[in-house]
Amino acid sequence: MTGTLILVRHGQSDWNLKNLFTGWRNPDLTEQGVGEARHTGKTLKAAGYTPDVYFTSALRRAQHTLDLILEELGITEVTITRSKLLNERDYGDLSGLNKDDARAKWGEEQVLIWRRSFDVPPPGGESLKDTAARTLPYYEAEIVPLLKAGKTVLVAAHGNSLRSIVMAIENLTPDEILKREIGTGEPVIYKIGADGKLAEKVAI
Repeated sequence: MTGTLILVRHGQSDWNLKNLFTGWRNPDLTEQGVGEARHTGKTLKAAGYTPDVYFTSALRRAQHTLDLILEELGITEVTITRSKLLNERDYGDLSGLNKDDARAKWGEEQVLIWRRSFDVPPPGGESLKDTAARTLPYYEAEIVPLLKAGKTVLVAAHGNSLRSIVMAIENLTPDEILKREIGTGEPVIYKIGADGKLAEKVAI
């Protein structure tokens, strides 16, 4: 018996569009982001996926994305589990700043280190390693048992919280996961075996 895990990064947010560090701040989707979320729902429906269980973060952009996907799937009256443990990486003092302004303030090299290193957090924020330290135990405790039981689980969350899960599933190194881009509104689908390990990555 295998379960199916569908990971979806939220559609484009207002702050993605404005090139701002977002983290735990709470902007909503842009018109493009709404379209991306709806497209994901249509894609999943066309491929025959009907999720049994739904998870998202405590942030509006991921919740709105999930709502739009469910609408396109024609799914109503469901229980959705929302957890801040699936939130985006906290960018701390960078949150709300334009990325170009941050480079002007701290220097391009330092900002690049904060953005693309595995274990160096920005001031007051989290590294990807820190993000994984809260996201992965939640995934293992709450989601993996459902997958082992053969359920289809849909998780709508964020680039870095999803990176943490992808890193664990695909057994990637820190360097490999830092190079992995998870596009807005692009589902990543895995078949997970009864042992909780990757059985197959599904193209869609």
